[in-house]
Order: sequence, then structure tokens, then C-alpha cells
Amino acid sequence: MKARVTVTLKSGILDPQGKAIEGALKTLGVKGVSNVRQGKVFDIEIKGKDRKAVTAALKAAADKLLANTVIENYDVKLLK
Repeated sequence: MKARVTVTLKSGILDPQGKAIEGALKTLGVKGVSNVRQGKVFDIEIKGKDRKAVTAALKAAADKLLANTVIENYDVKLLK
């Protein structure tokens, strides 16, 4: 089974990398860009047929390793 875990900063958390990307996009001439926020994406292959069990295992992994839940949110999506 394939899954994608997306980790993003919680709203209200300062995102200096997002601000730097926003400035760079404007420098490149991309018009209308504002409020850029950056994050992380993990594409994971995991064995299992029980979608609930796989989702629970990935949420546990995100809680323990993939995300800093004090300042980040995460979303788990099963792809196949």
C-alpha cells in the first residue's frame, strides 16, 4: 500500500523558510505571490491490507518521528 504523509507548520508559527521562498518567487517575477508556507511530504510504501490499521500505524509514526506536533500538523492519505 502507498501512503503520503504531509507535514505543515501550524498557523501562527513563524515560517522563515516560507518567507524566503516568497521573496525569491517575487524576485523571479512571479506576480501575486503571498503568504508562502513550506512543509514536508513523505511518500511511504507499507505492507498491510487493513486500511484502518495502516492509517493508525502511520499516524503513530508521524506523532513519534515525522512531525513535531508542538508546532506542526500532519495529514495521512492512503494512495493505494
